[in-house]
Order: sequence, then structure tokens, then C-alpha cells
Amino acid sequence: MNTLALLLLFAMANAATAQTAADTRRSGFDFMSATTQAMQKDDTLNPAMLWVKDGEALWQKAAGASGKACVTCHATAASSMKGVAARYPAFDEALKRPIALSQRINICRQQHQQAPALRAEGQELLSLESYVAFQSRGMLVSPPVDTRLDTFLAQGQQRFLQRIGQLNLSCAQCHDNNAGKRLGSSQIPQAHPMGYPVYRLEWQAMGSLQRRLRNCMSGVRAEPYAYGANELVELELYLAARARGMAMETPAVRP
Repeated sequence: MNTLALLLLFAMANAATAQTAADTRRSGFDFMSATTQAMQKDDTLNPAMLWVKDGEALWQKAAGASGKACVTCHATAASSMKGVAARYPAFDEALKRPIALSQRINICRQQHQQAPALRAEGQELLSLESYVAFQSRGMLVSPPVDTRLDTFLAQGQQRFLQRIGQLNLSCAQCHDNNAGKRLGSSQIPQAHPMGYPVYRLEWQAMGSLQRRLRNCMSGVRAEPYAYGANELVELELYLAARARGMAMETPAVRP
């Protein structure tokens, strides 16, 4: 394990100890209006549930040359997928690097269903990911404690702290140093990723965490990484570690 990874794990262990006494972390839910909060809390009002329902249908649908559906191998998602989303990103043995949940879904399609990968940010992939993540709602974020992830975790932290773009800003400057303050008419959240994919009122649609990260990069006038890029997965990995122990909200609603 390299020195940076050791320092990161030490810092996170100290943070976890402090959070046990007084956890100051807050979900993005806490920064929303009462009306938007009510939309998320009521499944009959939450528009993201439309994607969850589509994902449930896709779970049952055969695909590819194998003629298999997700349910063929994994049976009922309520049991087989419980807690899975709370543990991603995770290390992939074949690729020797971490992958996000959406990437795992596509790998499974290609290898076991012999079907083409679903398009990033496409309706089908977001629906399947939402349905799988929905099975972990209320569970605690619990990214793997895996030494194979140490280097990638440290790189994700570096990306969170690195100033980028023409505005020369980092993720940490907004979401650590200025969380709770206002940027325009909106409060700046702490950027904990427990609700993704989320329905954003701004988008009038569901979107992945990678879409949100790319939006932030564009917002500071930096060139966004491509969907599925290792750099985005490393950021996701660090954000998951930073949110360890917080409750999953998928499918969340955000402004």
C-alpha cells in the first residue's frame, strides 16, 4: 500500500471515529425545499419510480443470444440485489480496476446474456440501475474494504481536491468548504451520492452520478471525462467512501 493510500485510510478512520460522536454529514435531501422532499418521500409522487418500474420489467425480460433474463440467474431482485448498490464501485477481477454498478450491469449483459451493452445514460440502463439500487434503499453505504482499491481510492480523493477548469475550482471547495451556502438561488449540498440514479427537476429526467459529475466539470469550464472513464469511477469510489454509513435513498429526487 502506498503512503498516500495509508494517509487516506488513516484520515477516513479518524473521520469515522469523529462521526460516531457527532456526524455532521447531511444528505442532499436536507438541503431541498419541503415540496421536493415530499416528492421523494411519497412513491406515488416520486417520478423516479417510473424508471424503477421500467427496470423491474427489464429484469424479467429475456435479452441476447442466451435468451436469459436477469431473473433467470439472479431470481428475485428484492433478495438477490439487496445491499448490492451500497457496495459499489467495486473491484473487478478481470479488469483489475474498480467498476461502477452500471458497468457491472453491462458486463453481465455481454458475458451472460450475450447481449450488446446498454447505452450510457440511456433509458434502459438507468432503469435497470435504478431498480437494482432501489433494493438497497434504507441500507447503509458500505463500499468494500479491499486493499486492491487503495490506489484508486487515493486517486479519487486527489481528483476531489484538485482545482480544474477555467474557474480553477475543486469539488472540495464547494462541497466541503462552502456546503450550506448559496450558489445563486440554491444551497450547496455536501455531495453525498446515496440516491443515484436520481430524478433531477432541472433535467426533468433520471440521471447517473457520472452525469452529475460531468455537469459540475462543465460548470467550472473544465473538459468532462467520458462516461465510464476510470477517472469518474475513481471519483465515485471516493465519494462512496466519504458517505460510508449514510442511508441509501435511491431513487432520490433533487432540484
